[in-house]
Amino acid sequence: MQPKAWKPKPKRVRELQALVARLDALQALAQQEANRLDVAQPCVKGSIITVQATLNNEIKQVKKTIKQHIKDHDDLDSDSRLLLTIPGIADRTMAQVLGSIGSVEHFENAKQMAAFFGLSPKQHSSGSSVKRHTRLSKIEDARVRKALYMPAIVTMRHNPLIKTFCERLKAAGKAPMAIIGAVMRKLVHIIYGILKSRKPFDPNIIAKNT
Repeated sequence: MQPKAWKPKPKRVRELQALVARLDALQALAQQEANRLDVAQPCVKGSIITVQATLNNEIKQVKKTIKQHIKDHDDLDSDSRLLLTIPGIADRTMAQVLGSIGSVEHFENAKQMAAFFGLSPKQHSSGSSVKRHTRLSKIEDARVRKALYMPAIVTMRHNPLIKTFCERLKAAGKAPMAIIGAVMRKLVHIIYGILKSRKPFDPNIIAKNT
């Protein structure tokens, strides 16, 4: 075994990852305050609303900082433009992916990237008779899988090619979460292909592989 020497992510990528993590934290805090407001006594609602306003302003600022950070670095900017051509991929998922992978050149193939994201199916079995539903192995930060979840749902609903793919899986007896996981893996394969080829999303190419 001669594994590749470990290299830290470049500073620009580490900073992007930190900014995205900060945005996630702020949005989680904003949701917590929204939940509190729903059940709060009138005497504390003013305080909650004030905190919400502060959090919302900070969220807007961090989003602007993320966009500017990506624009300030040619490689991130170029990759972001390619990723945003994929239906269902928006700014948040794009930033999560770029902050996580750093560069597509770190991966030899799409399967390796899917495994990095924790999207490789893992079959549970015990002996020769006891089997459970296939689950996703967990390697990379769960935030990335979470960021890919909603794009997968949108793709399943609005992309005819993916809908057909999902219908085949359903007919084969796959569980709903297994189907969503398969769509998330397909998205990662699309992401890898686009970043590797340096060509924007092409539904004709996807049709040949779906």
